[in-house]
Amino acid sequence: MTGISGIIPLTGPFAAAVMPGWKQRAEDWLDSERDQIALWIPVGLGTGIAFWQAFGTAAWPGILSLSCAVFLFAMLAVPQSRMRQTLRIAALLIALGFGVIAIKSAWLAQPVLGKIWIGEFYGRVEAVENISARDVFRLRIATNEQAGLPPIVRVNLTPAQYRPEFQPGVIIKMRARLMPPAGPALPGGYDFARRAWFQQIGATGSALGDIELSQPTTTRTAFAEKRQQLTEHILDVTPDGAGPVAAALVTGDQGHIRVQDAQAMRDSGMAHLLSISGLHVTAVVGFIFLAVSRLLSLSSWLALRISIPIVAAATAALGAIGYTLLAGAEVPTVRSCIAAILILIALAMGREALTLRLVACGATIVLLAWPEAMAGPSFQLSFAAVTTIIIIHELPIVRRMTERREEAAIYRVGRALFSLIVTGIAIELVLAPIALFHFHKTGIYGAMANVVAIPLTTFWIMPLEAIALFFDLFGLGAPFWWLAGQGIFAILALAHIVSGLPGAVTMMPAMPDWAFGALIGGALLFGLLKSRIRYAGVVIFMAGLASMITAPRPDVLVTGDGKHLAVVAPDGEIAFLRARAGEFVTDMLLEKAGSTAQATPIEDWPGVACTTDICILTINTDARQWRILATRTPYQVPAMEMEAACSRVDIVISDRWLPRSCQPKWIKADRNMLQQTGGLAFYLADNKVISVHESSAHMPWVQAARTAREIAIRQ
Repeated sequence: MTGISGIIPLTGPFAAAVMPGWKQRAEDWLDSERDQIALWIPVGLGTGIAFWQAFGTAAWPGILSLSCAVFLFAMLAVPQSRMRQTLRIAALLIALGFGVIAIKSAWLAQPVLGKIWIGEFYGRVEAVENISARDVFRLRIATNEQAGLPPIVRVNLTPAQYRPEFQPGVIIKMRARLMPPAGPALPGGYDFARRAWFQQIGATGSALGDIELSQPTTTRTAFAEKRQQLTEHILDVTPDGAGPVAAALVTGDQGHIRVQDAQAMRDSGMAHLLSISGLHVTAVVGFIFLAVSRLLSLSSWLALRISIPIVAAATAALGAIGYTLLAGAEVPTVRSCIAAILILIALAMGREALTLRLVACGATIVLLAWPEAMAGPSFQLSFAAVTTIIIIHELPIVRRMTERREEAAIYRVGRALFSLIVTGIAIELVLAPIALFHFHKTGIYGAMANVVAIPLTTFWIMPLEAIALFFDLFGLGAPFWWLAGQGIFAILALAHIVSGLPGAVTMMPAMPDWAFGALIGGALLFGLLKSRIRYAGVVIFMAGLASMITAPRPDVLVTGDGKHLAVVAPDGEIAFLRARAGEFVTDMLLEKAGSTAQATPIEDWPGVACTTDICILTINTDARQWRILATRTPYQVPAMEMEAACSRVDIVISDRWLPRSCQPKWIKADRNMLQQTGGLAFYLADNKVISVHESSAHMPWVQAARTAREIAIRQ
């Protein structure tokens, strides 16, 4: 029977003879989904990566046991059946995904700084990033572990400290103030320490005083140097105000964009235009492919002797690779380049250019090469957007509305506009939960803004920039730069108008991790399956959406250093312990609270009594009344007074060490505790507190930082 099953498909009447009950039904279902099974390969890899993210490398016995259990469960299926093969492959993919990121994390592991360090050292510059909008030059420096420093550090220089000679390869001598890479200040916040771990950065900080050039470079980094020269050239020739965006579209250098413009682009849902990814690579590839195809087609002799699609695709692929290298070869750009090359291969072979199989192939390559990218918003947003576009355009109603036909130009334009609007709305609906999970805010007018901005960028600004760069070879590019600048001014004006509309930005408190998982899982089920079971994905998605919408705001937020505290009302009103919190801290607290309200000084909040040194807050919930004591100056309170005050409150929060005699009724979050937990979010109605390290203590960068800190304390 085993030999026959390898020849005859185990479905239909024959399956009934060899498979009882549920096995037959499962086999029939898998057979109906046979064309979709390959799409789940990156999902299997991603599941293994997600296990590592949730439990760390120490969970390898559990993931190995799970994979073995699935593999053995597959033995219950009939030999050579689709069920057995699918379960086996799923088990291997989960183990492979876990292993890839665990191995890469261990391979990239480098020491991190244990405490704040101030001193002098020599270092070789590896990379330079010019962030002129913030008046900062950011240098990645190899220290050769001098003065006990990590092998790689990142140092910020002011324009006065920076010199043009500080290019990759030079050795410099500097005095700097360095500190360990910062983790999230609040639960659910941005984790720079994670990014630094995979970039092998062990410390960050700022240069102090003048910097000495010890040894000039003996090597040249062609692409980095050309990228900087091209950025400076675009800034010089483009109309004032448009240059930073024009440079970002060509070289990917966003450091020159004004802060207010960047914020308007984010709030209007158009920030993706500034980061070189699929849109930009597609525009470049499409321009090259069409230009080469048309030019070669002008010669009948060439058209009869060569395959024009293959030549055009090869030229466009080289252009995509060159553009990726010129733009800095960041992961999103590399990911887009891979996808573009796969599309070009399909075009050259005469196959359908953009399919879900192509997206799955690109996602698989990225997950194997850069598994750490899966947890980031860039990977999730870009692949979700492309997948949504394909799924929407495969719907019968959309196909009927957008298919080519002989008709007046006005109807063609109308159909194209309909396609853009439907696609934009669908993308916004899919991407909004991802943006809310990572950033706690999203724009609600983004779909309409992008209907104008995307065609303007793709068909006006970027082609004009390409033409302008070509004519710059002959000194004739100025008119084209001016025209491109007018398009950029239009986009910036649109961004500021849209971001200023009432309700332009929707903010929500952090959703539970399981809700985000339900949103992603439900969307995958609906998008990647064809049978009726796909509609179960809608139910799962809606459950996650309901949990996201009903997620409660935290009552109290405390940053990891204990200096900043925010009290949040159910309606989003918020008060800060310290009036001078700074723009970065203010934005972070508002995002975590899911609030757009103007912060109120803590003294003006109901139920608060403050002195110069401490504040006592009274917060009422349905179940009980809570009293919180928070210090806000570095001055010590007499021990007996502090002991008495602590005994009368439920929670004590301080940025310094408090005496052991300070014993509140529930939690004492002083510096000693906060060093172990990180920032805190209190949900008083549920008697619950969430800490930064609660979900990340198993991560190698957190463990490395803790070990380094303990060593530094002992020394």
